[in-house]
Amino acid sequence: MANGCEMCCEILIAILLPPIGVCFRHGCCTVEFMICLLLTILGYIPGIIYALYAIVFVDRDQYFDEARRPLYAQN
Repeated sequence: MANGCEMCCEILIAILLPPIGVCFRHGCCTVEFMICLLLTILGYIPGIIYALYAIVFVDRDQYFDEARRPLYAQN
């Protein structure tokens, strides 16, 4: 998980260039990046909204931990 300064810098970059902010967090060949790129091409504001969502709320590491899987994935 990122510390406060890293998160703040990623949010500022995501406001200026949404796909670049998502790329720093998730990588350039991920679904999150492609969605953000498409939304930014279609409209700048939806790209910013999705980039902020992807940076702040989407944490890929939690899905690989057995104790923190989403409720719908548990048996």
